[in-house]
Amino acid sequence: MSLEELIAQADERGLAASGVACLDRCVPLLGGDDEALRPLWGTLAGGPADGDWGEVLRQTREKLDAAAGEAAGGCAEEAAQLARGMLAAAPADRSGPALRVWADGCSAHALRIHQLLDGAGDADLTAARREGRTDGLSPLLAAELRRQTAVLELVAAHGAAGLRSALEVSTEGRRVLRAAVSRRGRRDG
Repeated sequence: MSLEELIAQADERGLAASGVACLDRCVPLLGGDDEALRPLWGTLAGGPADGDWGEVLRQTREKLDAAAGEAAGGCAEEAAQLARGMLAAAPADRSGPALRVWADGCSAHALRIHQLLDGAGDADLTAARREGRTDGLSPLLAAELRRQTAVLELVAAHGAAGLRSALEVSTEGRRVLRAAVSRRGRRDG
């Protein structure tokens, strides 16, 4: 199934996990540490009415806004702006159509971020998401597409039990993105 199809069929937990995972992989651009989104991940174990997604989201935004001064600059600034936009667009309610719009937007922005950091040229991200193929994509971009697909598949197949594996996929992606930001900074600096 393509990434677009997986997002279209995902339940609320899958959509929230997809959005949080995309944001988690991009946290280095926001100046956040590896634990910055851990509380948001924690809210995904229960249903939308369980936990306090809205309050945890507010706290996460405050923490990352405070860290923004440490975020990447220079060539990575457009990527950092996209990541800040992903965080700002997160809905305060973990249910409803706004969640699907946010997850879809996070997916597109995360792919664009990886494209920018890789200098991957003009790959057709819309086609990649719609067709689910990685042919012709740079390695960094193809890996991000695979990670997004894996997170959605894990949560769809295993529900709350798939969150740990989804977090592991995201953690690996965050390390890769952090290295790409560093590499891009050395190349541009």
